[in-house]
This record gives sequence, structure tokens and C-alpha cells, in this order.
Amino acid sequence: MINVDVQSKSYGNTQVLRDIHLSLERGDALAILGASGIGKTTLLRIIAGIDTKYDGVIERPENIGIVFQEPTLLPWRSVFDNIKLVHPSRTNDAIHAMLRDVGLSGKAEMFPGQLSLGQQRRLSLARGFAGQPELLILDEPFVSLDQATADDMLSLTKRLIDKTEPTTIFVTHNMAEAATLATQVMTLQGEPATLHNGGDPQ
Repeated sequence: MINVDVQSKSYGNTQVLRDIHLSLERGDALAILGASGIGKTTLLRIIAGIDTKYDGVIERPENIGIVFQEPTLLPWRSVFDNIKLVHPSRTNDAIHAMLRDVGLSGKAEMFPGQLSLGQQRRLSLARGFAGQPELLILDEPFVSLDQATADDMLSLTKRLIDKTEPTTIFVTHNMAEAATLATQVMTLQGEPATLHNGGDPQ
């Protein structure tokens, strides 16, 4: 379903990625680990089609949901509209059901600035899942949250992934997150990336 062959990605004279090859089927969940600045987010942007300046080939579905490190919400739009504007084909009932799924019932008419950071992350997650994506991309979606909120978000994400069964690719520094969500793990180490089955990072 998804084939990634990134031979090289550079910024100017600095090569940040090389020799990355992987294939994923529907329902697989790949965690990408590695030190800060190693190229994890760059790889996500290439897979998502945001960054097209690389040597290689990416085969992926068109229906993609993306959840960034920051919620990237529209502050001048309501909670409801932050989903509806991205997914106009979704019915109002479907959007309200999605908000219920992420624990935001009764907040449809509020604005992002009226929500806590944890609630904003829930809204961002709802927006990512609302289009029923075939490929879900998560870039450290639990970063900067307190431990209790991060644990709640991790459990919520797992439930939504189990319910909708997208192929999932996510970046994390947290081994517990990888163990909870991943069926495979890739570690970027400044050399050809390695892919491991079973969520066992090496």
C-alpha cells in the first residue's frame, strides 16, 4: 500500500537522509525514532507529499490525515469549523460524532483559544481522523503535554487507530509510545535506516 524509497535528501550541501526503503500494508503502524535533527520530520514531510525536493520515489494513497507537533488550528474558526473546513464532505452528524470520540462533546461552538492545550491536541487528532484516512501521519502529537494528558492522548489515539485501521507513520522520542502504537520501528542513526518488526526499537 505504501512504498518509500528515499535515496537522498539534502538541504544545500548538507545531506539529511539517504538510503531509506520501506513498505507498509494497511493497518501497519511504523514508529520513527532518532535523535533531534536527524531528519525524522523531514521524512514525514516527504512521505506526506509536502516536501518534493528529494531523490527517490514514494507510493502512497491520496487520502492522508496529518497531525503535526503543534495543533495548527484556525483560531478564528470554531471547533466544529476547524474540522468542517478541512473535510467539507463530512456530515454535521459525523463531525459531532468525531468530537464525541475525542472527548470534545459540547465544545463545537467554542474557539481554539478557549481550549486547553490537551483539548487543542484532541481537536487536531479529530481533524486528522475525520476524513477516514488510509494513511495517518503523526509528528510527535503528544509532545509538551503533562504525563497524565499524554497518557490519555496515547490511549485515545490507539482506540481511534484500532477503530479505523489506517496505515500509520509517526515520529516519537518515547519508547512507551512506540511500544503502544507501533507494529514496526525505524531508527534513524545517521546511516542507512533500519526497520524492525514487532515494535522493538533497536
